Amino acid sequence: MTYAAITGWGKCLPPAILSNDDLATFLDTDDEWIRSRTGMVERRVSHVDLQELAYVSAARALACAGKTAEDVELIVMGTCSADELVPNVASGIQKKLGAVNAACMDVNTACTSFLYALSSANAMIRTGVVKSALVLGGEVISKAMEWTNRDVSVLFGDGCAAVYLEATENREGLLAESLGCFGDVREILALHGHGTKYYHTGRKNGEIEWNFIGPEIFKKAVAGMAKACADVLAKLDMTTDDVDLVVPHQANLRIIDAVAKRAGVEKERVFVNVHRYGNMSAATLPVALVESIEDGFMKPGSRVLAPAFGAGLTWCSHLIKWGDRVTPLGETDIDLPPCDKTGLELVQEIMAASS
Repeated sequence: MTYAAITGWGKCLPPAILSNDDLATFLDTDDEWIRSRTGMVERRVSHVDLQELAYVSAARALACAGKTAEDVELIVMGTCSADELVPNVASGIQKKLGAVNAACMDVNTACTSFLYALSSANAMIRTGVVKSALVLGGEVISKAMEWTNRDVSVLFGDGCAAVYLEATENREGLLAESLGCFGDVREILALHGHGTKYYHTGRKNGEIEWNFIGPEIFKKAVAGMAKACADVLAKLDMTTDDVDLVVPHQANLRIIDAVAKRAGVEKERVFVNVHRYGNMSAATLPVALVESIEDGFMKPGSRVLAPAFGAGLTWCSHLIKWGDRVTPLGETDIDLPPCDKTGLELVQEIMAASS
């Protein structure tokens, strides 16, 4: 039987930091208010487009796997903040990498986009359509943020990460997943102002308004992620006792804690980095996955449970069996161009441009 092993990984975080204190300079809030409600301390603001973050992440994942761009047969980009609707982000990654043999597609299920993209690539490898794939999750939410809306502007940040998959006969990689959606309440988390429905309505495309009903999102997120965790473990005849590490979507520390408690997993087995980056939507889980390796939480052969939820309201959980290697085979000198602005300065520029 063919499986899709994860043999490469890489992340790209923009250097400009936006702290809670920075947000307090233009919002009615402070560090204690944000930290106590979300667990967030700072987040990143990108000075480049999403395609640049994705390119660096992909290059680092390839170097980690000891592969070249010509080895890639599929690129799947998970995002809800694409630079353009057409063409897709994945084709831009192909062009910058020189991955001439790769098919390209984007997946948008909001914060679950990376895991849905991983399911797609995994299925294509396991059914023999392709033998290798780059799977990415990335966002530049800052450019689509309603910065005067405290309910959302304190939560989100920018970033990207990638993994490289290749066919193997070893039983590793994504072993099972549970995917679902609470479509009946999709409007409780919505970003209005992007899309063709706004082209001829008198409203300028790009005039952003967020709909974010926090208490209802919290309840649905916990319910969906907990159900997905139970379902995916049942598919493999496993319990949470068989899980070595939980790497959840980093939406909010309260949500992470509630899901872990519902699943019966102690905090010591749950990887958390929400304090560093906030909620990076599709990027949060792959960045957390990469950092769980870098920080020594991931061990050879680890069984990893990865739950997430996103707008839609999509939800999922994936059970990943890690391989034998937790160290990169190589590195690359590909990096972002320098940034000479602070996170606050970049946000001020975005606010000025949209006023």
